Amino acid sequence: MNNEQIKSNLTSSKHWLRLIFMLIFAAVLQVASIVMWILVIAQFIFSLITGVDNINLRRFGHSLSIYIFDTLKFLTYASEEKPFPFSDWPEPDKFTEVDD
Repeated sequence: MNNEQIKSNLTSSKHWLRLIFMLIFAAVLQVASIVMWILVIAQFIFSLITGVDNINLRRFGHSLSIYIFDTLKFLTYASEEKPFPFSDWPEPDKFTEVDD
């Protein structure tokens, strides 16, 4: 790699714009992790009291875990697709609809 190419990379707005999005999504990921822990605790308490898990919490937990995965893929350059709100909120698979 020559100096001109390095200089071009350093001054490219594409890289700096991605950095801004990465910082925003890193902060969002921290909030999503807190929400996930709240969901885990709520689901446990619900299950403890009622004897079964809550299907709505299960669906939301599944879609939130997909969102966290999509965000991690963007942050690690495994994907160029920006997660929600730049794409649709992930929908849970049909297997989460089934009660065991």
